[in-house]
Formats: sequence, C-alpha cells, structure tokens
Amino acid sequence: MVTSNEYRHMPTSTLAVYAQRVGRVFASASTWVRLVRTHGWRRPRARVYPAKPKLGIRAKEPNEIWHLDVTVLRLLDRTRLYLHAVVDNYSRRILSWQLAEKLSPVTTCEVLAKAAENLKSEKAPVSVLTDGGGENVNDTVDEFLSGVSLKRVVVQVEIAESNSLVEAFWRILRHQWLHLNTLDTVAAVRRLVSFYVQQHNEAMPHSALNGRTPDEAYFGKGEDVPVKLAAAREAAQARRLAENRTVTCKTCTMTAEATSPVENAA
Repeated sequence: MVTSNEYRHMPTSTLAVYAQRVGRVFASASTWVRLVRTHGWRRPRARVYPAKPKLGIRAKEPNEIWHLDVTVLRLLDRTRLYLHAVVDNYSRRILSWQLAEKLSPVTTCEVLAKAAENLKSEKAPVSVLTDGGGENVNDTVDEFLSGVSLKRVVVQVEIAESNSLVEAFWRILRHQWLHLNTLDTVAAVRRLVSFYVQQHNEAMPHSALNGRTPDEAYFGKGEDVPVKLAAAREAAQARRLAENRTVTCKTCTMTAEATSPVENAA
C-alpha cells in the first residue's frame, strides 16, 4: 500500500487509518512510519509541478537592488511594534532601520530617506523590492519616490521573485537574538536591534560573501579575506595531518613490541 500508485495521494498517517477501515492492516501510524524507514519503501510521489527557484534575485554591485520590509514584534504585554529595515542585496548590509509603535507610510519614507543619504545622484535608480503592503504602496510613498533616485518594484507582482532575502534576516534576528532576551519595553527592543544590526554589519562574516562582512562587501574592502581564509584552512589541515602522523595508538604500540627483530628484518 505504501509503494502503490493507488494511494500516493494519502499521507502515511492517513494511510494507516485507511488500511484499518478497509480491513487490510491493523497497525498504528508510528509503526507504519518505522517500517517505511526500516525497509526504505519509497513512495511514488515524484513532483511534476515546477519547483520554486532556490536562488533569488542577485545584484552585481552595491546600491543596485534594495529590499524593504517590515516585521511585527510583540512585547511581553502583547504590545505590537513595527520594525522597518532596508537591506542591500549585494552586500546584505542593513542600510537603515527604524522601530515604530504604529504602522505608517511615513516611517517607510523615513527609513528609505536614511538609506539613500549616501547615494550618488549620477547612478541609475536603485530598485527597491517591497511587498504589496499598504505601508509600501500608497500616495505618501509615491510622492517621496518621485523626488529621489529610487524605483519601487513590487515582488511577485512586477517580478516573479520574492522578498525572501530580507525575510530571512527577520527570521534570524528573531530566533537567534531577540527571542533569547526579555522584550519588555520599546527601549529594550531598540537596544537589542541596534546591537544586532551593528554586529551583523561589522562583525559577522557571511557565507554568501565568502567570509567577508556586509560592511566589507558594501564598501569594497576585505577582498583578500577569501584568499586568506583558504590559505589558513590549508595550513590548519597540514598541521592536523602532521600531528596525527606523530601519534601512535595503543594497538600499534603493542603489535610493534610483540614483533621480533627477525620478523621486522624479514
């Protein structure tokens, strides 16, 4: 029944109960799962529908593509706070952020204005990827964008890609930092976010940047970091190999002592 095309639309737990109802197999769902795992029964569930792309949109240089998003944080008393942020696609650097007690398009404009402070006027407009939320798509934001070198792009509407890059940052920020602390006041949340953004930009190397920090990638520094890391890994591997070769185990020592000089000569 597990490997039959006839039942491939049923989850294993459902199939376990169905088998009991039709009088074929009387076993718990956990027993089914254990037997499937033990015997390696592969269900005929090959996906035909096109898979989602694993690699999202990528910029070739800083300030080419930005991601703008807002996430909701809750204090211990269930008060809602709204954290806005702008992330550079190329470097993963947090260009600006702001914590607000109300969801407002004014905050969206303020966080974009801060991120755009160091933009060069001669550059092509920066594509700002946003979702279709009311805080991003409204007359206030439209009026602000008309006076700066920014172009809003609504994800999954105007382009097929999503805003997953900034959403991944929200997930890491929450589970790796904020949820490990007491979120009792607005000041506490602001202090925690400020610390994490500073660490994210300046101290935490990123695998997508080959070991560089977002600040280094954004400002064009640390280009030799990947080469230095590769050389350090090779040197460490050589040291481990040399150390391992100098160590003899107890079995080898006892075997060598038990072997006679004549046998060694032979």
